[in-house]
Amino acid sequence: MCYEVERARVSTMSPVRTPRATLPATSATSATSATSATSATSASVDAPPAPARRPALDWRIRFAALALIWGFSFLLIKVGTEAYAPFQVTLGRLLFGTAVLAAAMAVKRVGLPRGARTWGHLAVAAFFLNALPFSLFAYSELTIPSTLAGICNATSPLWGMVLSVVAFSEDRPTRRRVAGLGIGFIGVLTVLGAWQGFSGLDFGGTAMALLASLSYPVGWIYLRRTLGGSGNSALSMTGAQLLLGTVQLAVVTPLFTTMPSSFPVVPLLAVVALGALGTGLAMLVQYDLVAEVGPTTAQMVTYFIPVIATVAGVTLLGEHLSWNTPVGALIVLAGAALTQSRTRTRSTDPNRN
Repeated sequence: MCYEVERARVSTMSPVRTPRATLPATSATSATSATSATSATSASVDAPPAPARRPALDWRIRFAALALIWGFSFLLIKVGTEAYAPFQVTLGRLLFGTAVLAAAMAVKRVGLPRGARTWGHLAVAAFFLNALPFSLFAYSELTIPSTLAGICNATSPLWGMVLSVVAFSEDRPTRRRVAGLGIGFIGVLTVLGAWQGFSGLDFGGTAMALLASLSYPVGWIYLRRTLGGSGNSALSMTGAQLLLGTVQLAVVTPLFTTMPSSFPVVPLLAVVALGALGTGLAMLVQYDLVAEVGPTTAQMVTYFIPVIATVAGVTLLGEHLSWNTPVGALIVLAGAALTQSRTRTRSTDPNRN
């Protein structure tokens, strides 16, 4: 889930940013009339902007709710896979998540993006950011506890730093970030109990969870390189991306699964909640947070997810927790925090954020 904070970073690039410019006095009226013909004579270029609508809930409340939703997602996956195949859980998750975003788009009157090129790139992004990692996490939790899956999810920033250095020449690693990378992977080895030969852990399930975490930064780096300058809104792009992910799973699922003979209520409700809350609503809340408090503050939610996933798994599912699991998780989070730190630099470029 932590990929979605980075997904927000990419999506905030989507709206076209017009650099500040000083308009000649003779063009002020024409510039205003291009926005609204009926107000061309009365609008003033220097008029103060209308005050933004204040959200009904304080951002801290929405931040806490987002952390809880994403943290409980791993528990919901575990409950869903008790009755349904992993691909079916993922399909349901994407289907209900897409329905929530479609409703939001209808209310806000936001259309889908246009252009074959955009849809082609979004199809690739949907695979790496939705279809693949969601499926891998669902399959991994057949053999590993939800607590471990949640902790593996926290390694995404570590993979992201390695890949961003390769993909972006301007994103050079600092000593602090390299140290964070090393600390983070020491944390991973601690979680897995490397000194005791990874005893008690399923290698296949753990590998799938780590691969799912690796898939997220691959997806957002791809988006950043291909659609970072798109003029479509974040809601439009994300809605289309989830729609494409749903189509991908709708094609794959019948090939590898059979129709369930029954539909147990609790696992079904878990899948519905996973999609509607953990995917659809969570994305809407997260994008609002990024817009209100910025990506730096919004990304802090990433560090609460494994904590909540661990508490939920232990208290509600009765999963066993060895001492090295929470200790390793804290080390992973410390390393991930260091990899996200950046050196402050002075710039004379007025358009640089």
